[in-house]
Amino acid sequence: MSQQLECNKLYLIGGSFGLREFAQIRYDAHKLHGKVDPALKEKLKKSTVTLESEYEKLEKSNLDNWENIRGPSPWEDSRTVQKQRREALRLKTE
Repeated sequence: MSQQLECNKLYLIGGSFGLREFAQIRYDAHKLHGKVDPALKEKLKKSTVTLESEYEKLEKSNLDNWENIRGPSPWEDSRTVQKQRREALRLKTE
């Protein structure tokens, strides 16, 4: 019984030590990733994207003449599919 009690104490002390260490690693990593380069911060401040500017881009684009292009399926060879599409496009334009 005393061995089990000692083992439980060991788990309790070891667990609390491990938890503290892993939590500290998490906080240290968060501090490192939270810092932003001042030059990048200035660049981000200068290039603000607004909803109106994105709407103007969308208005300028031609949405009436678009073509749905299907990507190759996982079992298809992408180079073969690309060659077939280029050949079909070449025949279509002739």
